[in-house]
Amino acid sequence: MTREKLLASAYEVMAREGYEGASIDRIAEEAGFSKGAFYSNFDSKEEIFLELLETHSVQDVGEITGLLRNVNDPRKMIEVISDWAESRAKDPSWGMLALDLFRRAKQDSTFGKRHAHLFEKQWKGLGEILIGMFPKGRAPADAETLGGIVFELTYGAAASFTRGPSVKGLVKTALTAMYDAYGKRTVATAKL
Repeated sequence: MTREKLLASAYEVMAREGYEGASIDRIAEEAGFSKGAFYSNFDSKEEIFLELLETHSVQDVGEITGLLRNVNDPRKMIEVISDWAESRAKDPSWGMLALDLFRRAKQDSTFGKRHAHLFEKQWKGLGEILIGMFPKGRAPADAETLGGIVFELTYGAAASFTRGPSVKGLVKTALTAMYDAYGKRTVATAKL
C-alpha cells in the first residue's frame, strides 16, 4: 500500500514539476509518508521513476489487447489503435518525463541496461498484435519495430507542440500504409 501511494505521488509530482524538479521529499510528503518510508521502498528517485514507466508500459499493452479482444478486421484494428493513441496522447507527460529521465541518465553516465530495455516488452507486445494483421511472413518489420513506431508516434514529444496532423492521424496513416503495402494478398500470392 505504501509503495503504491508513493508511485502515484511520484507520477503526480513528476508530471507537474518534471523529473529534475521532483524531489524525494515532495514525493513522500504528498503520499503522506516520511522520507524514510520512501527509502524503505525505493533506492532513488530514478528507481521509482523507472518502475513507473515499466508499469505504465505494461498497462498500455494490456489496455490495447482488451480493446482489440473481439476485433479481427485489420482496418478496424487500425481504427481502434489510432483512437487509443489519440486518447493516450492527450496526456503528454509520459513522453516528456521519459525523455527527461533518459537525458539525465545519459548526462550523468548512469544510463544502463534497465534504461536501454525499458520499453522493449511494450514495443514487442504491441508489435506481436500488429503482426497478426498481416498474412504470415508478410509483416513489414519485426514486432519490436512495429510496436515502437506506434508508441513513438503516440508518446513522441513533438506531437505535443504541433498544430499539424493529430496523433490519431499519424498512427492511422502509418499503420494503413503498412497494411496497404504488406497486408493485402497479391494476386500471385492468392494463386499459390
